[in-house]
Amino acid sequence: MWLLAFLVWFLSWAGGMYWYLCGRPSPFSEDCVKPAGPMELNQKKRDKVLKQGFAKQKVPKDLDAIVIGSGVGGMTAAATIAKTGKKVLVLEQHDQAGGCCHTFIDKGFEFDVGLHYVGQLHENSLFKIIFDQITEGQLEFAELDQHFDTVVIGTGKETREYTICSGKTEMEEHLKKQFPDDTEAIEEFFKIMKLSARKTPYLAALKLVPEWLALFLVSSGLANLYSSAFRLLSMNATDLVEKLTSNKDLQVIFAYYFYGTPPRDSSSLINALMLHHFKRGAYYPKGGASEIPYHITKVIQKYGGNVLVRAPVSRILVDSQGAAYGVAVKKGKEEIEVRAPVVISNCGIFNTFKRLLPPEIQVKPEIQKRLDMVRPGKGSLLLFSGFDGTAEELGISAVSRWVFKNNDMDAMMDDFFSLGKEEAPENIPMMFVTFPSPKDPMSQIRHPGKSCMTILTMVNYEWFEEWKDTPVKRRGADYVEYKNRFAKHLFDWACVLYPKLREKLVFQDVATPLTNNFYLGSYRGAIYSTDHNLDRYHMDIMAKNRCETPVKNLYVSGQDMFSCGIIGALHGGLMCASRVLGRMVYIDLLVLKKKLKKRKALELAALAEKRLQ
Repeated sequence: MWLLAFLVWFLSWAGGMYWYLCGRPSPFSEDCVKPAGPMELNQKKRDKVLKQGFAKQKVPKDLDAIVIGSGVGGMTAAATIAKTGKKVLVLEQHDQAGGCCHTFIDKGFEFDVGLHYVGQLHENSLFKIIFDQITEGQLEFAELDQHFDTVVIGTGKETREYTICSGKTEMEEHLKKQFPDDTEAIEEFFKIMKLSARKTPYLAALKLVPEWLALFLVSSGLANLYSSAFRLLSMNATDLVEKLTSNKDLQVIFAYYFYGTPPRDSSSLINALMLHHFKRGAYYPKGGASEIPYHITKVIQKYGGNVLVRAPVSRILVDSQGAAYGVAVKKGKEEIEVRAPVVISNCGIFNTFKRLLPPEIQVKPEIQKRLDMVRPGKGSLLLFSGFDGTAEELGISAVSRWVFKNNDMDAMMDDFFSLGKEEAPENIPMMFVTFPSPKDPMSQIRHPGKSCMTILTMVNYEWFEEWKDTPVKRRGADYVEYKNRFAKHLFDWACVLYPKLREKLVFQDVATPLTNNFYLGSYRGAIYSTDHNLDRYHMDIMAKNRCETPVKNLYVSGQDMFSCGIIGALHGGLMCASRVLGRMVYIDLLVLKKKLKKRKALELAALAEKRLQ
């Protein structure tokens, strides 16, 4: 009798798992990917896609889902869900779609605001397949030169420069040539990079399996026993690199992708993943970062949905049973309700839980527990500069530079973030300098004779907080003077590296945390969203901080779900789509990847046979 009951249970469980994993049509297919069409260069035609303003009559009827925010996480979730035949509406508060992937044009110069390059887009890679699926093959990337980054440490005569090159074996060998006394440390770090990349799916699995099972695996110690990746996740980056080498410059190389969190407080696994991400090359979208939302929008529209801008969501609608059933959009002095059985927020956990939910829901213990799992990230400050001149005339290239005043990142960041408001502008310790125009092969066709530069650094939101209630572009002379002090220091520093810039400068603008909050909806101006510290990557927090929320029918997407950056947000979108659809879309992607690799192998075999004939 017990055996029969067990067999019935097992068969039911196996059947349920098969149905969950394979029993419904996949949103992804080989057939949907078509050769990329000619690039749309007419800005007015592009604006009809990227800048379609919100109006009640533009909202599709019988919506299946609403997505708040058009960043990569929200657009990825929307497109994946749409490709199952569902109508999805994406609402964006800015005047164009894209979030950190949007670009803006001012005085004839086009700037990217968040996407500077992407890795792992070689043929039949997982990320290449994902981008092909959510744009149906219309998004093209240009591969940058093998030397894609330079790390600059020190100032004046003490300046040292180290070049970072992509390549399956070349990245490691190139570093060894620059650090001949640390070859063992480099070999060990690259083993850690490889392990981190291979075992990352286990981290995603913690968020996709039932929560009770994830917590059991964590609390029982089985997860740690199964993979050392979980131990690396909770080990800080400083401890790891200090075990590998005493060379402080090499320690910086192992953790140079700064996102506001000192290495002492960041995860060694996440830092290793960031460098590994570019091992097979760095890429930039042909036509600029806005090509990503442009083509994803068309896919969402193809399946009956839409992407509407100037659509600030003022609140999430929650019924008396505590279930979300839509949103209210502010239109002038009125609110327009838009309803759907699923609501996805891609505007960050803090914005979602502290601003958009009704007050009586915000105070619930289960909501407060989710908020207590994370803390706000550091604010970002960006300097945009436009030049009359080509890359050759300016002495610039597609190589980005990560610049540090010294090689003690922990002390450097601690000292800077502890400064007072008046001391900060002239004491910036690090910056990221990148040139979008040389990276984009279409740049000189679209904006001939012009070049642009973006500089990024991290700042405290509190330094700008006194102006938070002032209107954008009218914050006052004292605000302009204060942010321009940061701009002057950053630009002067950049001119030390690129002496020809100053005489060709014709345009400059500065984006502070307040700017990021206004245009991107970034909570406290943190473009990398919540702080990516060790607490956030504690295993039980990873298991609990998932796309589902305590509010029925409400899900969250984006960088808060996995890690920072474009790829982190993309993962957040895929995880969210998995939960909404009740289907492991990662398995669909892996099955498709296997098919594509098999097809490629057959093509190569046929070509080889033809050559032998």
